[in-house]
Amino acid sequence: MKFAITATDRFLGVFDAFVCAGWKPLKLFTVPMVHPLSNQQAVIAYAQKHDAAIQLSRMTEHDLAELRDMGCEALIVASYDWKILEWRPYLKYAVNFHSSPLPEGRGPYPVSRAILENREFWGVTCHQVTAKIDQGDILADDRFPLQADECHESMDLKIQMSAKRLASKVANNFAELWEHAQPQQTGSYWQKTALVERIIDFNLPTASILRHIRAYGSTESLANLNNTWFVIKRAVGWTEAHPHIPGQIAHVFNRSIVVAAKDGFIGLVDGDLVPPNVVAEIQAALSAKP
Repeated sequence: MKFAITATDRFLGVFDAFVCAGWKPLKLFTVPMVHPLSNQQAVIAYAQKHDAAIQLSRMTEHDLAELRDMGCEALIVASYDWKILEWRPYLKYAVNFHSSPLPEGRGPYPVSRAILENREFWGVTCHQVTAKIDQGDILADDRFPLQADECHESMDLKIQMSAKRLASKVANNFAELWEHAQPQQTGSYWQKTALVERIIDFNLPTASILRHIRAYGSTESLANLNNTWFVIKRAVGWTEAHPHIPGQIAHVFNRSIVVAAKDGFIGLVDGDLVPPNVVAEIQAALSAKP
């Protein structure tokens, strides 16, 4: 089957699974690199290897019409920053690989919240693309267990591997899975994480703070230390009785900062200063809170 795909490097496995199943790629839609999660060098190289066209700008109706004229039958959505337009006048099929066990966790990026809620399992779901985001009929899913100390990076790798397994299953049995896709039941929609939700509350127990930092990982938490804002990617911590006020800096070594928590200490070992424009956004968001 001839297909187009939206993807970044994180979902190269989905692209590869369809090609290995004998599908013919016609075009890759990807996004400009603005964050490590949106790397696209590998997926672009893969598209070039298979003589597929490449587009970094937003997909338009003209693009969908062009796909139809090329004989494209299916659009595979693996990751994309923009909502998919109405595709039915142009293509026969469109499916999305969503990083949650639908119908739970609909929305743009449910990974961090799944860790914050200490979920016991997670997964990836392949569903038909409809006007209602992440609510199309389900072709298949793939689920995996989560650990007590799960972090954003381990979760992301698990999702990538799960998506590839699922893509192989879907690509090799597409017509039947599409025909027998099951409607979703009542679920939940998780909004994009607000800036203020990333702020570390040092009044919480050490375990809760570490879970917060693990949940956001390379997408960054925020810490306000002595009225200076830092982005935090990684931390260590331990419980220990102490006389410090939560949020107070207890120790500094090179670039590591140890901060007092309710019942111990948090060592901020991978962080940097927040850019001035983002500081302004944080302050505006805090001022707007009720």
